Amino acid sequence: MGGMIDVGDKPESLRTAVAQALLSFDNKIMSIIKDGNSPKGNIFEIAKVSGTLGAKKTSDLIPYCHPIPIDDVKVAVTIEPSHVRILVKVKSIWKTGVEMEALTGATIAALSVYDILKPLDISLSIDNIKLLEKHGGIGDFKENYDKKLEAAVITISDSRKKDQDESGKLIINTLTSNGFDIIDYKIIPDEIKLIEQELIYYSDKLKVNIIITTGGTGVGPRDVTPEATKKIIEKEVLGITENLRDYGQSRTPLSMLSRGVSGIRGNTLIVNMPGSTTAVSQSISALFPGVMHIFRMIAGHGHHK
Repeated sequence: MGGMIDVGDKPESLRTAVAQALLSFDNKIMSIIKDGNSPKGNIFEIAKVSGTLGAKKTSDLIPYCHPIPIDDVKVAVTIEPSHVRILVKVKSIWKTGVEMEALTGATIAALSVYDILKPLDISLSIDNIKLLEKHGGIGDFKENYDKKLEAAVITISDSRKKDQDESGKLIINTLTSNGFDIIDYKIIPDEIKLIEQELIYYSDKLKVNIIITTGGTGVGPRDVTPEATKKIIEKEVLGITENLRDYGQSRTPLSMLSRGVSGIRGNTLIVNMPGSTTAVSQSISALFPGVMHIFRMIAGHGHHK
């Protein structure tokens, strides 16, 4: 089924885009255009106003575009030999890009200038409407490594079997799609000493890059995953945990009840996720790809890609 793309689980990020439109004209009207003496008004002002309006109205004009919060629109107009160049730059902090907003702004601006100049030149034409650049989105934060990173997945449950473990499978699929090799996957009961032993084994013995646990993060009497994790990590990474909970809280009021912990032991990142498949789906969406940079930092390469 076609239609609007569901971006509900995508994280917000800074997005920018620049688009252009060229309006070709006969050189005999160059002086009139430069002086802003067109009978219907000044082309610079109309381009600025209409380009801004066009960007803001994109979702009303293009059926499958999301209505998005636009933080800024900049319109630049230059007069060059035989054409007017219109550039529109759009900025937003949201879940999807602003390419269509920039293109629509440039197009509406060009049409408005066309309307201003058409009494002077019947040969006018609008040409070369195109996207010049776009930035932002999670794609800008993807990291490339020379060799595959390694991961272990631990489901912590007294009763769940592997054929029932949708949360564990979801984590494995997401790790695989982000370039990890799955070194091991197992289900263990909610026993604090056993959880500690497994985390130490994967960190110290197998030296995997990341361990993701699912389950045991709530407030029930058998929920001890955070306690076990805190005992064996050397550095807590509060930002990861805060981000996962904040992301989940905007989608369900129950996220605040998770007590999951994130931290580093040796060169291994350990992340606790809740047990429910829905909560894991949300947590995974918030974790990648931003978390990928941490492995360079752990290895001592600093903040530079």
